[in-house]
Amino acid sequence: MKKKVTVLGAGGQMGKWFTKYFAGKNFEVIGYDSENKVTGKDIMVSDSLIGAILKADYVVLCTPTRRTPEIIRLIAKEMQRGTYLIEISSEKSKVASSLAKMPAKINPICIHPMFGPGIKTIKGQNIISVPIKDAKSELTVAKSLFEGANFVTIDAVEHDKKIAVILGLTHLMNVVFAKIISKDEKMMLTEKMSGTTFRVQKTLAESIMTESPELIETIIANPEIRRVAEELWKDVGRLLTDVQESKTEDVINYIKEVQERLKEHTDINESYKRLTKMVKAVEK
Repeated sequence: MKKKVTVLGAGGQMGKWFTKYFAGKNFEVIGYDSENKVTGKDIMVSDSLIGAILKADYVVLCTPTRRTPEIIRLIAKEMQRGTYLIEISSEKSKVASSLAKMPAKINPICIHPMFGPGIKTIKGQNIISVPIKDAKSELTVAKSLFEGANFVTIDAVEHDKKIAVILGLTHLMNVVFAKIISKDEKMMLTEKMSGTTFRVQKTLAESIMTESPELIETIIANPEIRRVAEELWKDVGRLLTDVQESKTEDVINYIKEVQERLKEHTDINESYKRLTKMVKAVEK
């Protein structure tokens, strides 16, 4: 008998990816979404939240982060004993607390897939696992569901601190960069004049802007981002002030210090080579 997977938020981009993924793994897939239309091959559509989860072996939450703790509380008491509630949000502290408070009959799986809905295969993709009750058991189940992925285990607090840099800072900078270039009335000329760095940065910013405004807002709303964002603001201000005051040596020393720190764990020359390969691949 096929195992049943219910995807809540099945009409969203990641929801669509998970419904397609589990359907391809020979699961019986049920999709529910209160805001978006659910489509897809071999997917049963439910018009009721509770009806969608009653007989599911696994429930995957592809729901807005702010609503996820509330949804966890709502559905956990309705789920069958021994079933699994899988949560995928990009911010974990509040969600992990809600998962920990679920009835003992429900098994929590708290993961953060570090990929978007455009990937074709799970193989080699990174997934972060956040322990809730039984780290070893939860990781074993997650690995069995997503065979071929690379897993990293980290607690909820440290997860949010790392994600503030990995996603929060990158999204914050690229949203602002995207706004600036969106106001360029001579973009065709800008592109003709541009080199490798600008083309890569523009592509990255534009790809981030394909995400929903709600998702981007959630990512940059991570409370931990304020710490790194304040460092960003302070250093941008410092560099601009030093340049305006002709403190050339201070600016050069700042750059040298950054270069030396990076060299402690990164081959920056190899990074430049990879950048060149990326540009060539994009422009083929």
